[in-house]
Amino acid sequence: MALTLRPTREVASVLVTGIGELVTNDPTVGDGSSLGILRNAALVVDSDGMLAWLGSAAEAPAADECVDVAGRVVIPGFVDSHTHLVFAGDRANEFAARMSGTPYDGGGITTTVAATAAASETTLRTLLADRIAELRAQGTTTVEIKSGYGLSVAGEELALRLAGEFTTESTFLGAHVVPAGMARDDYIRLVTGAMLAACAPFARWIDVFCEPASPHAFDGDEAREVLTAGAAAGLGLRVHGNQLAHGPGVRLAVELGAASVDHCTWLTAVDIDALAGGTTVATLLPGVEWSTRSPYPNARRMIDAGVTIALATDFNPGTCATSSMPLMIALAVREMGMTTAEALWAATAGGSAALRRDDIGVLSPGRRADLAVIDAPSYLHLAYRPGAPLVSTFHLSPSRAGI
Repeated sequence: MALTLRPTREVASVLVTGIGELVTNDPTVGDGSSLGILRNAALVVDSDGMLAWLGSAAEAPAADECVDVAGRVVIPGFVDSHTHLVFAGDRANEFAARMSGTPYDGGGITTTVAATAAASETTLRTLLADRIAELRAQGTTTVEIKSGYGLSVAGEELALRLAGEFTTESTFLGAHVVPAGMARDDYIRLVTGAMLAACAPFARWIDVFCEPASPHAFDGDEAREVLTAGAAAGLGLRVHGNQLAHGPGVRLAVELGAASVDHCTWLTAVDIDALAGGTTVATLLPGVEWSTRSPYPNARRMIDAGVTIALATDFNPGTCATSSMPLMIALAVREMGMTTAEALWAATAGGSAALRRDDIGVLSPGRRADLAVIDAPSYLHLAYRPGAPLVSTFHLSPSRAGI
């Protein structure tokens, strides 16, 4: 079973020792690999939840409290940079239909919109808190949360206010789909006008579902209009792109300097070259392909071309109803041509790059001590033992929790 480690009291500093394998993601330390692995290691966390020191356990300094992890693996906490956690209801019937051959086209989103609108604020907050606890229990310490199941000014603002209670990485996704019965032009004016004005104060990012292959989503010109308006309002850019078919989403994201373009299932050589030559991270969501019976992205092709990859869950009720970052790692290794080291890096440092954060995803002095513990002798067990409850978050104290 995974081990949850809690110091017994509020203390000024904590020495974590007995680390059989410490994954730092800092190639300048340890074995010199991309994961920067130190063996027989220790680290010290200061009173502000920041890393003060790391190195050989034999050279560890004193601290106010010591926790021995007994040879387990310590890694940076997972950075889940793409989720849709504010919703009510489920779409298990839709999943069952897909397993029987019904294709996914994005239309089921309206089912969740209706269920979310019918739920009270208290209910939505409770559901969100439960999902956050579920993520944390599996080693996730930073999460991005999108709106997108309100599709009204009040509904989108509420989703972002709730998200902001749990994370600083909140994303306005009013341009998720066009609501039933509303003209496309009218809805785009609402998203880029009154809805954006109401939501921007509660969001760090703006996103758009750019999928010309879906009658419910937005084409390239519409997506550009949404993203341009969001940038003018001071929001960073993210894009859902190239999930259902080839389209303009990836190249639009790179052109506009988006932090991340997510899905990237259907890519041309031109798309890959654009990603390799830009600053936009390709965030891959293998749980979606598993849940929709779709082809997996070719991560090996992207990595070999020099594209920066992140892995995330896309936790949502329609196309990936799981919160498990370890499962994403296992799927990436089995189905997308990634090594376990590449997948672990993508689930930690890659996610931090997708959020344009330099304080998480890597363990080095001066960065956040967002830690996860693997109850195994090697990080390789993340892919080797899929489904086993190996990973837990190292809880320092409520005041120093990552999410």
